[in-house]
Amino acid sequence: MRNHTITTFILLGLTEDPQLQVLIFIFLLISYMLTVTGNLTIILLTLVDSHLKSPMYFFLQNFSFLEISFTSSCIPRFLYSLSTGDRTITYGVCLSQLFLTDLFGITGFFLLATMSYDRYVAICKPLHYMTIMNHRVCQRFVLGCWTITLLITTPPFSFLLDLEFCDSNVIDHFLCDVNPIMKIACTTTQFIEQMILICSALLLIVTLLCVVSSYIYVIRKILKYPSAQQRKKAFSTCSSHMIVVSITYGSCIFVYIKPSAKDEMAINKGVTMLTTSISPMLNPFVYSLRNKQVKQAFNDLVKRIMLFTKH
Repeated sequence: MRNHTITTFILLGLTEDPQLQVLIFIFLLISYMLTVTGNLTIILLTLVDSHLKSPMYFFLQNFSFLEISFTSSCIPRFLYSLSTGDRTITYGVCLSQLFLTDLFGITGFFLLATMSYDRYVAICKPLHYMTIMNHRVCQRFVLGCWTITLLITTPPFSFLLDLEFCDSNVIDHFLCDVNPIMKIACTTTQFIEQMILICSALLLIVTLLCVVSSYIYVIRKILKYPSAQQRKKAFSTCSSHMIVVSITYGSCIFVYIKPSAKDEMAINKGVTMLTTSISPMLNPFVYSLRNKQVKQAFNDLVKRIMLFTKH
């Protein structure tokens, strides 16, 4: 990294109201603890339960890991800031946070698209499902998600490293996000803004097209089933994924595609807070409450723990 006249930034956070800061701290602390606990439970269940060894749960395991990583890259730092009042963040830590949140967040989009393809194969090609989605193929899909994300995020991030900050070091956000960082840069950011906008739009459009096209085939196939019971069972295997997709895409399209004027920054900060705290927390609850296999695996694990503690 080249030398900069400014080596630390100040994150303004969400509000100056002390009482509101306390409420935000409690809310984020509870949601973060639930996120980590819930997603770790999903990971543990998919590792120890023999009934959860299908490709769908392998992808869910990886998605839960991403959710923990994504929220951990920004929420603990903000909780520290709220509890101590220390709003400063070094240049290196700030850019590391920006890179990691983008890395985990974008990888999540590609993994959601992969999970929709998995549902397509399971519903439309059930007899060949285990052959097409064998363990090696699943591993390659996950590796591909990480590789594509690195290829997409590295070029814009390398340009961000060349930005100079000389007039202001105050970032109007609770985390190091790309838009508020570029607002305080001395150097011209038009090229980087256009590159990020194009990459974000392509990312969301391509992955969303994969999801939508997969589910068009899935729904057409399900509607051809003769019995209502079959249709209900097939829809139930896809409903959890569809809910998570709706939450993830809905919030991120608002934040990253819609141009954010200065007077809209407060709204964007609020939506970003929900994206980084609520969405990762909902993932395990959506999958566990709407999935009989996950609920059964959880009950079996609790029984085994209780038996172990008795002995």
